[in-house]
Amino acid sequence: MQDVIDQLTDTIRAAAAGKTPLCIRGGGSKDFYGGPLHGAALDVGGYRGIVDYEPTELVLTARAGTPLAEIEAMLREKGQMLAFEPPHFGSASTLGGCVAAGLSGPRRAYTGAARDFVLGVRMLDGNGSDLRFGGQVMKNVAGFDVSRLMAGSLGTLGVILEVSLKVLPLPAVETTLRLAQTAAEAIALVNAWAGRPLPVSATAWTGGNLVVRLSGASAAVDAAAKKLGGERMDPEQALRYWHGIREHADPFFNTGQPLWRLSLKSTTPPLNLPGAQLIEWGGALRWLTTDADALTVRAAAASGGGHATLFRAGDKSAGVFQPLAPALLTIHRKLKQTFDPAGIFNPGRLYDWM
Repeated sequence: MQDVIDQLTDTIRAAAAGKTPLCIRGGGSKDFYGGPLHGAALDVGGYRGIVDYEPTELVLTARAGTPLAEIEAMLREKGQMLAFEPPHFGSASTLGGCVAAGLSGPRRAYTGAARDFVLGVRMLDGNGSDLRFGGQVMKNVAGFDVSRLMAGSLGTLGVILEVSLKVLPLPAVETTLRLAQTAAEAIALVNAWAGRPLPVSATAWTGGNLVVRLSGASAAVDAAAKKLGGERMDPEQALRYWHGIREHADPFFNTGQPLWRLSLKSTTPPLNLPGAQLIEWGGALRWLTTDADALTVRAAAASGGGHATLFRAGDKSAGVFQPLAPALLTIHRKLKQTFDPAGIFNPGRLYDWM
């Protein structure tokens, strides 16, 4: 595989010398996310395969082009999982794209985000230098944690080559309950649950129904299900439901309207915005399908103590991500200058000035 790295390195150095933009691409399953694509394609999908996997240590290292489905299938055989439940958004999804996008699924609020499970990365910077950060244990960082910085950077800082991830055992049992609740009732209820020792691993509300998944030991799940009440969903139906939420296959996400992702304080009351809403992560994540303008949506998010991202839409002229505060903008500029001084990697995917 060194020949693949050598080819990538030569391409990067030539692009840096000519200040030619490069569009880093694995499987392309998340091309819709972030700003418009610019630059010559830099295909990293060929750099694939498992580098190291030690089930007893709960650590996996794989090359960035490795299909996410392949990794998850191997983990399931050993009774383990990627606990942040990353969305694939297509069969071509790769590990590198998963980390670069930094997206997490329904389990995120209860086990952690994608960046929380990144132990180390190997990457190529804008000079074509082969760099390694972090390692294969949780306590390996002295100083700035560059490896986790790559999660959510959308390829603007460098080309991810390899990633080491912490994995977790699959839960012994899972049960999904459905309760009839208004949005306000659901928000109050899931926040009350957060203060109790309940094995909740996912929540989602939309259309007058609150759906909650319980995961863990059989006795704990059964006891919690009796306490919470509601209707138990058929296991196959529950699997389809959570897959639909994770992969945006649920009808809620397919209205043809722009889709916004709002990160808020979990206790924020239902937002008074036009369109339909789906509430996840114990109230902290609000999906919104609406034709409302960006200013209106972002003002509502700010009033709820958070921010809004234009997750999926054709018109991105108002910017995909929340504008940065001056202090954060300074940090972002310095990071970009350090890792990609010629500004060749994925221009405009995060912000126009990038």
